[in-house]
Amino acid sequence: MSPLQDRRLALQALAATVAGAAWPMAMAQNDWPKGGPIKFIVPFTAGSGTDVLARTVGEKLGTALGTQVVIENKPGAGGTLGAALVAKAPADGYTLLVHSSGHVVNPALYPKLPYDTLKDLDGITPLASLPNVLVVPPSAGVKDVADLVARAKAKPGMFYASAGNGSATHMNAEKFRVAAGITAQHVPFRGTPEAMTETIAGRMDWFFAPLVSALPLIKDGKLQALAVGTAARSPVLPNVPSIAEAGLPNAAYTFWVGLFAPSKTPQAIIDKLHDEVAKVLAQPDVKERLEKLGANAMPMGQQAFEKYLDDETASAALLVKAAGIKLE
Repeated sequence: MSPLQDRRLALQALAATVAGAAWPMAMAQNDWPKGGPIKFIVPFTAGSGTDVLARTVGEKLGTALGTQVVIENKPGAGGTLGAALVAKAPADGYTLLVHSSGHVVNPALYPKLPYDTLKDLDGITPLASLPNVLVVPPSAGVKDVADLVARAKAKPGMFYASAGNGSATHMNAEKFRVAAGITAQHVPFRGTPEAMTETIAGRMDWFFAPLVSALPLIKDGKLQALAVGTAARSPVLPNVPSIAEAGLPNAAYTFWVGLFAPSKTPQAIIDKLHDEVAKVLAQPDVKERLEKLGANAMPMGQQAFEKYLDDETASAALLVKAAGIKLE
């Protein structure tokens, strides 16, 4: 065989190798999703803020992709049970995670997680940010935030609810507790609905509930809203001050919800999901629904979201250490 023939064979082999490597990506981009519904694993109970956003986006996303998005609630251990399921799922775009800002807190709370928060799960896009709202049972007769803080200082031993260890409701409450200089006993529940039920009954003294979940109960007078847990007021509760306006700016907390995939999911699938979710969030009826729930758009490119997750994980670790948060 001549040197020229050798060279041609080598070039043909190289071309075949490149084509073979590109083929799965091309197939993923052209054929996905085909082969069944897409599962959104929500690691919290139905009715939680994360669940409400997952269902709002999932229905529209399924229509856009020509398939069905099925919501599966897998609550427990601060969202780590559901996250672990997705981290170990096939990286084919059919099993995804919808998690909250509690996702980046868990590495600091659970030193022996069965997955690596940043390495085993890829951030696709935020779905929205939404405020928590500090609520108390109306029967308690609390006037405002200052009154609640005064009562906590005068009689230590209050109980506050959360939707689970490391959840956004827990972190917002801890920021409030530290900023106000009070002590209180944390009582983690299985999810938001359970925590709200116990607060309504008066067995919990206060709860930083997701506004999307608590709003109907506030309007019905079953829960009393003292402050929105962010730096600014919410348009859906215009007469309720922000926690900053209540005198505790250091207690403000951003509760966000995002979409994740197992690591090694083809980038073509990640990009398609990111772009299709952006289109869903821009639909007028979706925007209107989210606005009525007090949720805010949080547009971010996929790489920017990954960087945001890195930064948020580091910040959460500092908060856990500063507040002395321990698993209950």
